[in-house]
Amino acid sequence: MLYLSVQLSGGNIKIIFGLKIKQLRSEQNLSLVELAEKSHLSVSYLNEIEKGKKYPSGEKIASLSKALDIPYDKLVSIKLHKAHAPIASVLDSKILDEIPFEMFGIDRHKLVELISNAPAKVNAFISTIIEVARNHEFTQEHFLLAVLRSYQESHENYFPELEKSANSFAEKHSINNKVSVKPATLQKILEKEFGYEVNDTELPTYKEIKHMRAVSLEGKKKLLLNPALDDSQRAFIMAREIGFHYLHLKERPFTLPLMKVESFDHVLNNFKASYFAGALLMNEQSLVADMEKFFSAKKWSEENFLKLISKYTSSHETFIHRLTNILPYHFNLNNLFFLRFDNKIGTGHYALTKELHLNQLHNPHGSNLDEHYCRRWVSIRVLKEMEKKKRKSKEPVVGIQRSKYHNSENESRIQELSATNRPSRFVVWKHRIITD
Repeated sequence: MLYLSVQLSGGNIKIIFGLKIKQLRSEQNLSLVELAEKSHLSVSYLNEIEKGKKYPSGEKIASLSKALDIPYDKLVSIKLHKAHAPIASVLDSKILDEIPFEMFGIDRHKLVELISNAPAKVNAFISTIIEVARNHEFTQEHFLLAVLRSYQESHENYFPELEKSANSFAEKHSINNKVSVKPATLQKILEKEFGYEVNDTELPTYKEIKHMRAVSLEGKKKLLLNPALDDSQRAFIMAREIGFHYLHLKERPFTLPLMKVESFDHVLNNFKASYFAGALLMNEQSLVADMEKFFSAKKWSEENFLKLISKYTSSHETFIHRLTNILPYHFNLNNLFFLRFDNKIGTGHYALTKELHLNQLHNPHGSNLDEHYCRRWVSIRVLKEMEKKKRKSKEPVVGIQRSKYHNSENESRIQELSATNRPSRFVVWKHRIITD
C-alpha cells in the first residue's frame, strides 16, 4: 500500500486516526458491533473515534491493534492511504484549522463525520476543488479572502455590533462624524489614549516598504504614514488603527496594503478594523438620511452625488465602500456589487482588481482569470474620460448606466433614483489611473 505523511494539529490527528480505523474495519468486513466485541470497547465509543471526536488512550489503542491485527506503531502513525491523498492535502494546508466554521453555523464535527462516512465521495469532491484551484492559480490566500467575502455577503455586509462600537467611540470622544473628520482629531486620540507615535517622514527611508500607505511597528505603538497620503487617507488609516485597539483585535496585519495573508484571523480582524474606521468616519444615521434625500430626487445628478461624497470625505473609495454597508440593510438594495478597475495610461488595458458581490453575481460574469469586461460598460468610458484629463488632475468623473443583458431578463439600473421607485440594482465603481 502507498501512504502519505502530513503535518497535523491535535484536532486533525483525531480525524486521521478515525479515518484509519474505519478504513481498516471496512477492509476486514467488520461491523461496529463486531469490532466492539473484539476490542472490548463500546460501540458508541468506536463511533466517536471514527467521527474524529475521540482519540483513545494507549491501552485502548493496543486493544484496537490486537482486534484489527495491525501493529501498534502502524496504527498510530500519521500516514494516510493514498486513496485519501486529497484529504491529506487539505489537512496539510491547515485550511480546516483556519476556517471559522462556527461563523457560518457549521459544526466542525459534522464536517468530519461527512468525511468519515463517505471518504470516496469527499475525496472526489476535494480533488475537483483542488484541480480547479490549480488551474486558476488559486492560493490559500485567495481562499481565505474568498471565505471573508462569503462572510460579508451572508450578513449583507452590515454588522450592527461594529456600528455600535464606532458610535460609542465617537460619542465618548466627542467626534462629529456627520461631516468630514479631521486626521488631527484622530491622531490626538491615538497619541493621548493609546500612547502612539505617528510619524510621516520615516517610511520613505526604508527601501523595502516605502511604497506602503502605512506600517505599524509591532510592539512599539509607532505608526509610519506615507507622506503622499491626503487627509482622508490619513484619517482612515488612523481610524483603522484605533479600531484594532478599541475592538481588542490581537491578531492583525501591520501593513497597509497587506503584504501577506498569514491566517484567517488576520483577514477577518483587518476587515473589522476597516469597517469600524468607515463607520467612525461616516455616521450611519446621518448617511442614511442623506441617501434618502438623494434617492428622493426625480433625476440623477452628478453634482449632488459628488457633494454628498465631499461632505464626509475626499476619498471616493472609502465612501463607496461605506455605501456597501448602508444600502443593503437600510434601502433593501441587495443586488449590489462593488468593482475596482485599474488602468495604466496609454495601455488600453483595464484590470479588475477588487470586487464584492452581495447575494448574487452580476450578469454577465465568467470564471476565467483573464476575463474581459464589455468595453461599453460605464467603467471603461469613465476611465477613458479620466485619461483625457490632465495626468495629475484629482477632479472625479462620475457616470451612470442602465444595462440590459443579451439573452437574459436581468437588468442593472442606476437611473432616476427615487424613494418610491428605487432601482433593482445599485452599482458602484472605483477607478484608478496608474501613471507610473
